[in-house]
Amino acid sequence: MYSPQRKDFVSLTLGDQYSRSYTNGKHRRQSCWRKWKQLSRLQRSLILFLLAFLFICGILSYPSLTEQWRGLSDRSLKEDWVEMDNGGLRPIPPGLVPKIPPGVVPGFQDIPPEVMPEIQRPSIPLLPKPPAMRKPPSKRGPPVLQKRGNVSDWQVKDGEEEIVKRDEDGGKEAKTVISWRGAMIEAEQGTELQSTAHGKEGTVADAEKAASLKPVTVKAVDRVEAVREAFRHAWKGYKAFAWGHDELKPISKTHGEWFGLGLTLIDALDTMWILGLKDEFAEARKWVETELSFSKNVDVNLFESTIRILGGLLSTYHLTGDTLFLDKAKDIGFRLMPAFKTPSKIPYSDVNIGKGTAHPPRWTTDSTVAEVTSIQLEFRELSRLTQDPQYQNAVEEVTRQVHRLEGKRDGLVPMFINTNSGKFTRRGAFTLGARADSYYEYLLKQWLQGGKKETELLEDYLQAIEGVRKNLLRQTSPSKLTFVGELSNGHLNPKMDHLVCFLPGTLALGAHNGLPADHMDLALQLMETCHQMYAQMETGLSPEIAHFNLQSSNGRDIDVKPADRHNLLRPETVESLFYMYRFTKDSKYRDWGWDILQSFNKYTRVPSGGYTSIGNVRDPVNPAPRDKMESFFLGETLKYLFLLFSDDSELISLDKYIFNTEAHPLPIWPSTS
Repeated sequence: MYSPQRKDFVSLTLGDQYSRSYTNGKHRRQSCWRKWKQLSRLQRSLILFLLAFLFICGILSYPSLTEQWRGLSDRSLKEDWVEMDNGGLRPIPPGLVPKIPPGVVPGFQDIPPEVMPEIQRPSIPLLPKPPAMRKPPSKRGPPVLQKRGNVSDWQVKDGEEEIVKRDEDGGKEAKTVISWRGAMIEAEQGTELQSTAHGKEGTVADAEKAASLKPVTVKAVDRVEAVREAFRHAWKGYKAFAWGHDELKPISKTHGEWFGLGLTLIDALDTMWILGLKDEFAEARKWVETELSFSKNVDVNLFESTIRILGGLLSTYHLTGDTLFLDKAKDIGFRLMPAFKTPSKIPYSDVNIGKGTAHPPRWTTDSTVAEVTSIQLEFRELSRLTQDPQYQNAVEEVTRQVHRLEGKRDGLVPMFINTNSGKFTRRGAFTLGARADSYYEYLLKQWLQGGKKETELLEDYLQAIEGVRKNLLRQTSPSKLTFVGELSNGHLNPKMDHLVCFLPGTLALGAHNGLPADHMDLALQLMETCHQMYAQMETGLSPEIAHFNLQSSNGRDIDVKPADRHNLLRPETVESLFYMYRFTKDSKYRDWGWDILQSFNKYTRVPSGGYTSIGNVRDPVNPAPRDKMESFFLGETLKYLFLLFSDDSELISLDKYIFNTEAHPLPIWPSTS
């Protein structure tokens, strides 16, 4: 029963207790302070040092402790959520990702049924990610059963619809997912496994039940049609947001300019013809006829405009017989000729195609060796078609000078050459990567283009390959992957650009044309290494540069530095896969190319149209899209993938055509030429 007197008594008692507690606490604080002051300065310093040390240890151990806590469950969105500061883009929080029905491959819901890929990732150990980005250790199972934390919102299509079909035979239900594009994937009956995607372990009964089920299977895939669909998707973005401009920025839905000459469109002309995309080719041709003009006051790079524009127009003329493209090729070829008006006849790097003037870069009078020695296929072919020798004479003068220059090392050339003196500069550095790569490629291909008659070209090529073996070739530890390093003042740097992955295909092409058989042996070894540069990355995509371990202490063959983790949708590996399959018919090369296409679709495909280069191949959660689709993705990468998967070996026969370094096929000259 309630009593006012009892209330007063309780209040008084509590107040007295509080007063005594406060007084005692105050005395205790004063006592502690007196004891602290009684300590010597040395004792106080030691105590403070010990406390600071414990605090620092706690800070350092915090990331690893929190990582272990996160592995226990997925109870919080904040634990798995990685913000993405790239144009306002953010990945989907894992907790918001819908449950994926069995048989459905994450990231492909917007691809039509005939091109739907079946994920068959190789069972190769991935490089571990940096500690701060490592996935929770409790996740298990193949990639298709793991959490879709790696799908960003720029890769997600809405409008998905899930339906349930009843099997005609047993009456059991099998789920099918239909996207807005009508993509359909059917799982086998009774194959819905208990996923451990979110770090949760199923019961023993669940595990036994799952073990007794058949593996998930997917409909057979038309890989050729998959490439066509990928091209159409990229073209859709280009047409919608960058029509007539050089490059597509697919995420921001805008365009970028380099020369202002429609690079992507011209680069893709022969790809569309080879893929049989008649409607897309017709609209591109109309733009070339009505809009493409080279009468512009603009500086262009001699090398890039030669391999992409001149090469693309010449190739399209040969494939179609349409003189529109030959006329445009004559126009741009003539406008590029002022580049050769130098004291040494080694061309300048830049030409103003409107004014008819040329100049070196602002910071140097040097040109790169690859640029001045990788324009010969195109200008020689232009002379053959026009019967005007000036183009061939200009580029062959460059070839003759480089052939007799001093400063080589066993056939290997430095990276720079001076346009005034005509001499190599910055000697001592040798690479098959950037600034030198296509020099070696064009030695072999000019020899083939001319009907195997120009022996100096063949001699330089054979000597260079021996120089690679002697100076640049090494093997990794522990897996003994063969790679091509770089030499700098006698010191080997175990670093290889993705660009070097052109070499397996070039070696195989030479062996196919009667060069030593050990060239093919080396091609096989290097092809495996280039494949591993993809397979050992978490996204299945290669970095721009890989560093190889000669004496590995961490059990890994390949390391990737943070600045080298980007992928630009480059073609060199799939180019070599195409050559290797054509010459060996080994289906593993097709499978490796298929893995690469799937990874492009999963990590670089933008729903509104187009594909984007990415900044971090080591992070599938946030691959850091760069919002740029290079023209060579349509001009080279998808073309080589299509030819790799095509069963028609006469489609661009390698006994009748050679590809320039931008994948534009040019004919091997008849013996009467």
